[in-house]
Amino acid sequence: MMESLNSPPLTRQQMLERLRANPSVSVLIIGAGINGAGLFRDLALQGVDTLIVDKQDFCAGASAAPSRLIHGGLKYLETGEFRLVAQSTRERNLLLRNAPHVVHPLRTAMPTHSWWGGIWPSIQRFFRRPAKMDDRGILISEVGLTLYDFFGRHFRSMPRHSVMLGRRVRESLPDIRRDVRALHTYYDAAISQAERLGFELIDDGCRIHRGAMALNHVNLTGGDGGGVNFEDEEGNAFTVRPQIIVNAGGAWIDEINRQLGRETQHIGGTKGGHLIVDVPKIREQLDGRMIYFGAPDGRICLVYPFMNHVLIGATDIRCIDPDQAVCDDAERDYMLEAVRYLFPDVTIGPDQVRYRYSGVRPLPRSDAADPGQVSRDHAIVEDRIHDWSVLSLVGGKWTTFRGFAEEVADGVLSRLGRRREIDTRQLAIGGGRDYPRDSASRETWLSRVTALCEGDRYRAITLLDRYGTRGEEVGRHCARMSAEGVCRQRSLVSLTDYRVGEIDFVCRFERVEHLADVLFRRLPIALSGQLDSVVINEVASLCGASLGWAEARRREEIDAVCEIATRLHGVSLMPEHGHSPTRASEAAS
Repeated sequence: MMESLNSPPLTRQQMLERLRANPSVSVLIIGAGINGAGLFRDLALQGVDTLIVDKQDFCAGASAAPSRLIHGGLKYLETGEFRLVAQSTRERNLLLRNAPHVVHPLRTAMPTHSWWGGIWPSIQRFFRRPAKMDDRGILISEVGLTLYDFFGRHFRSMPRHSVMLGRRVRESLPDIRRDVRALHTYYDAAISQAERLGFELIDDGCRIHRGAMALNHVNLTGGDGGGVNFEDEEGNAFTVRPQIIVNAGGAWIDEINRQLGRETQHIGGTKGGHLIVDVPKIREQLDGRMIYFGAPDGRICLVYPFMNHVLIGATDIRCIDPDQAVCDDAERDYMLEAVRYLFPDVTIGPDQVRYRYSGVRPLPRSDAADPGQVSRDHAIVEDRIHDWSVLSLVGGKWTTFRGFAEEVADGVLSRLGRRREIDTRQLAIGGGRDYPRDSASRETWLSRVTALCEGDRYRAITLLDRYGTRGEEVGRHCARMSAEGVCRQRSLVSLTDYRVGEIDFVCRFERVEHLADVLFRRLPIALSGQLDSVVINEVASLCGASLGWAEARRREEIDAVCEIATRLHGVSLMPEHGHSPTRASEAAS
């Protein structure tokens, strides 16, 4: 049964009770990263009873660790993957329309050092032969960007590329290397809150169709002819009997298949490390642009402004165990050195790194010597395990998740003897629905929400930027709680840009199970480099109040976040920015 998007979805307890009463579902999706989440929403739109589960939170694996680009893949032209570039540029343009609250145009500059460099390596790479590409010259860049503009013509919403030469390069980027002769400018897009968009896909699916259910923090314990077995963190076991299983486990695909009962070797992933760095001199010169450049070893690197800092990426290193993937000190130093190569006169060091992260790309198994040469295209691999058809979703990239989901959904619908009812190409996602696209509609929205925020227009703008049109629900929740005598409009002590009622809303209505879900995924608190002991304590207390945590549980949640922050993200949790232990205690009370 199709539901309104305003219908309240089933609670976690209601879903568990339903599964115990009737364990049969049409489709079971294991893995709630972006590929699984996109498929879940697509199947829900078609009215298919679907369950999606993940051992972690929604969008917590590699899908939470991209370069945060929504791009056509300019470098894929070099290897002749024209179909992938065409699909990627189309999907980029669609996401700019369907998720305008989190996907934004990104002006991109590509420095070149010569007129003729890169022609011979480009020919070699086109024919899939190894070649070091440390200089993409002006001529080869012009050819590539002209093709890129051509492939991006469908649903176009951004300008075509341009080029500046000589003195104008220096005026634009005073500290860039002196041997840069030209600066090509083209347009791609960036996603500010990838994790949030992943959650919104899940949330949309649950609201659209009552037969669509989503459970995070659930462990797969095995499978046999009788069903697939799971257990939640409270020790509650349940069994699911699906008609079709979709393995969307990313880097864990082979492990999931093993637990279901068959050894496979589909994945040969590589990890990509990224840094969030506080380097104002570079951020100011970037002026909102990304610079896409080649390091001396031929590896493509990027640097662009991100949440008042600068995002630097990315490495490409083979990784055997995705559970152990971290951006280590060697990767950090490599990326910092790459930026120093581009901006030799700017001081940038490890002490300026505010946050780091790493994820394992679920690439197909390959014997290629250079991980960067492994295709980023996607594939559906079918295995027969017990009596189930198990479809493993191999490869793919953030940009193309909708198109990939459409391909898989059409195959699933065919197997179920059903047909597609709704096309997702121009269907808005989450807070992108009814998004104000012109100044008049934006003013109308802001005026309405400003009234909910006690006349604070800046607060209304913040809600629109952070949640899209769902910000109105957040504002209404805060206003309603304030009317009931609860001070929900008060700013947090440690995070003045957030409100008490905002944290309460996220905890109550966005399927939060742990403190880490809030700090690392529902909200960009950690990602924006704001995570410290004071923040953790205060948000833990607010989450505890909303979710009914006892003091012992609150302390456990704090300890878990501290371990994640230090081990996976290199965050120092000594009180910072003038915070003191006394203030931490006040914030937590």
